[in-house]
Amino acid sequence: MKTKIIRLVIMLFTIVSSAQQDAQYTQYMYNTIVVNPAYAGSREAMSIFALHRNQWVGVEGAPVTNSLSINTPISESKVGLGLSIINDRIGPSVENNIAVDFSYTIPASQRYKMSFGLKASANLLNIDFGKLKYQPGDPNLYEDNIDNKFSPNVGVGFYLHSDNSYIGISAPNLIETEHFDKSAASGSTSHIATEKINYYLIAGYVFDLSTSVKLKPSLQTKYVQGAPLQVDVSANFMMNEKFVAGLAYRWSAAMSAMVGFQASDTWFIGYSYDFDTTEFARYNSGSHEIFLRYELFNKYDKIISPRFF
Repeated sequence: MKTKIIRLVIMLFTIVSSAQQDAQYTQYMYNTIVVNPAYAGSREAMSIFALHRNQWVGVEGAPVTNSLSINTPISESKVGLGLSIINDRIGPSVENNIAVDFSYTIPASQRYKMSFGLKASANLLNIDFGKLKYQPGDPNLYEDNIDNKFSPNVGVGFYLHSDNSYIGISAPNLIETEHFDKSAASGSTSHIATEKINYYLIAGYVFDLSTSVKLKPSLQTKYVQGAPLQVDVSANFMMNEKFVAGLAYRWSAAMSAMVGFQASDTWFIGYSYDFDTTEFARYNSGSHEIFLRYELFNKYDKIISPRFF
């Protein structure tokens, strides 16, 4: 009975909150294009990235996220382009997002480059309220399903980077969109979910501990009005430019273990496991995230060391 109550609470909570915050990732340091359009083309190679995340395993209606992205520099110009597709399933809702990214890069010094980015996106939201399990006597708060509700958006980003460090700020969605304003039976504004602006700050640095070991601490913070500040910190070790292992901590939420393998100059695979540090850990078996990255380098380029970010 308690598990059913937890499941229903999560479903109701995610209906109200899923439109307020973007999907979260543990291996955010490899998936920067999703939150910062200025990242497009910064790896100086065509980069194709696919990710699957299964959150809170064992909880019915828990978030499941799939994303696919591609970004590339345009020839010898200062322009980078990107395209990303995200499918996010939470409870009775399915959200699909398609985004196009544009970046322009200029030198800031002998070591650093500055990139400025723009993002244009389209969002389709579907909610089947029939999937909610009401207890006897519960009010039916929603009458009509939401089918392919379309909402456009735009975003901006800044990315300062070198071969061994980066810092960026971004807001991938600048337009606040009300999703459920016509679905509340009572007409009360308490049933309206608004897609809030998500502000991101990311940073990372690569330390050469020896000829065969590198250390990269990284940080991602996300601020959304009306929600707690989300802070993710991580530390990854790369050994022999092939194997990656590290730990991450999401403030007051979860601990994570991460591993990765550079199979070749073009293929990299990564996996992470999250376990909750809250009371909710009693009701789920953690979260799994796996990604695969393929990079197509210019035939005249010589890859000396795999990029850590």
